[in-house]
Amino acid sequence: MDATVTVDALTQRLRLTLLSAGYAVSFVPSLALAILTLLSVPLGLAGVGFVLALAAVPATAALTAVHRRLSGRLLGESITASYAPARGAALVRPAYWLRDPARWRDFGFLCFSATGGFVMSLVPVALLTTPITWVILAFTAGDWMWVLMVLFTGPLLLTWWVTTDPLVHARARAERALLGHGRVAELEERVGQVEESRAETLDHSAAEVRRIERDLHDGAQARIASVGMSVGLAEKLLQTDPEAAAALLREARETTMDALDDLRSVVRGIHPPVLADRGLAGAIEALALALPVPVAVAVDVPRLPAPVESAAYFAVAECLANTVKHAAASRAWVTGTYDDGRLRLVAGDDGRGGADPRGSGLAGVARRLGAFDGTLVVDSPTGGPTTARMELPCPTT
Repeated sequence: MDATVTVDALTQRLRLTLLSAGYAVSFVPSLALAILTLLSVPLGLAGVGFVLALAAVPATAALTAVHRRLSGRLLGESITASYAPARGAALVRPAYWLRDPARWRDFGFLCFSATGGFVMSLVPVALLTTPITWVILAFTAGDWMWVLMVLFTGPLLLTWWVTTDPLVHARARAERALLGHGRVAELEERVGQVEESRAETLDHSAAEVRRIERDLHDGAQARIASVGMSVGLAEKLLQTDPEAAAALLREARETTMDALDDLRSVVRGIHPPVLADRGLAGAIEALALALPVPVAVAVDVPRLPAPVESAAYFAVAECLANTVKHAAASRAWVTGTYDDGRLRLVAGDDGRGGADPRGSGLAGVARRLGAFDGTLVVDSPTGGPTTARMELPCPTT
């Protein structure tokens, strides 16, 4: 058993030494890319720097991707990049790269790899190869090399055995700190997402207000104005022509009922009464019953805050509307669960697939959910089936 453990430990250290050698070899491209990157900034005014950047930055990204993969595998985790998107033509991209913190972290890695990282990675390799070199030289150089070999080989190998693991892991952790998607980068990305979501929500809210105003103006408001005119005419005709006045009053009553229907329709567009009465599960079941496609509903969730229920209800309604309009499906389904403070809904169908998440309907669903820090993931290969997975963080009421 002890022998097996010793062999495994020796094998592990030899592997780490090989990895450390690879780290050390990256000194050459790191130094070259660091120099090119430094030159590209002052030479950018002359135009040459843009050409250098177009060569150096992608090459740096490729080199750092290799190191993210190797160091992440050693540490047992995923080290992800967080590059900002570079838009426009190729010659414009260096301007975006210059403002991207992730690209500067890549440059920091190049400097580290060409200096302290190189020394850290060279030590295990030197500690292992030096005694081997002495053995080779001892056969050709004479007795004094044998003396050096006897005196120093043991301490060197012992030092190699003790320091290899911590040194290689220290290098991997340093690369994780330099190249990983750190807490600051996550916060910056999250702030950007919140700002984008807020802008989209404000635009959507403004559009909803305009729609409500238009519906009220074209519907209930016009009918109520008509009621006022009819009652006014009936008042004038009440003494001279009672029958005409009665007809006007009957017309006013019917118009009033139509105005109430218009108001109910507007209210349903804001917050459906069935949602307030029966909750999200009952509202989705009622929605499914009115569709021409058979819909299986298995939603088991508690009562949630009204804004969240409304957003989830309309998101599911939009997904089912897409099924009816575009999917040519024979059946659909909606499932929903709530656990760990998150509402999870899945709407799917067995239709022809090909749904585009960037289309107006699904993009609207994503915006509606994004206002509550929710997400929408659509899986719709050509030929189907289609599934839309929605998730919203929310407390129970």
